[in-house]
Amino acid sequence: MQPRPATRADVPRLRELVDRSVRALSASYYTAAQIESALKHVFGPDTQLIDDGTYFVVESDAGALIAAGGWSRRRTLYGGDQMKSADDPLLDPATEPARIRAFYVHPDRARHGLARRLFERCAAEAARAGFRAVELMATLPGEPLYLALGFAPVERTTARLPDGESLALVRMARPLS
Repeated sequence: MQPRPATRADVPRLRELVDRSVRALSASYYTAAQIESALKHVFGPDTQLIDDGTYFVVESDAGALIAAGGWSRRRTLYGGDQMKSADDPLLDPATEPARIRAFYVHPDRARHGLARRLFERCAAEAARAGFRAVELMATLPGEPLYLALGFAPVERTTARLPDGESLALVRMARPLS
């Protein structure tokens, strides 16, 4: 069950994974209204990552999509295609951190090391691309994972969603070795 690069053909299954993961794993951190709003306005596949070859999926032995996550050399810090409205310029690896993006795990497979495996692949590739650090915007249920991976909180923030809901998030960073 090693991560493989995602393809555009994976997008329908990615949407299903995102919905399942967010609804189940966020339930004790956010209200049902916040979760549904975030699924509509924030969470989802970012096809630019797929096109860049920096987004990965993990499949079960039976072929089910059970985890996904990626990294980016682009400016966007978080959010799926529905949040994009303009070009997403490249970062300068000499002066800016790469982004860790869009990690989702099937609820039945949470806490089995899949996200760690995905992160290790992303961190290695970002380092090979010349980046010296990575940053991300964590959801509250994701924060413990990223702390365990060596990230430190930089800023707590609240995203205001178009329908009036809000979502507490944590910007986090860590150096690459």
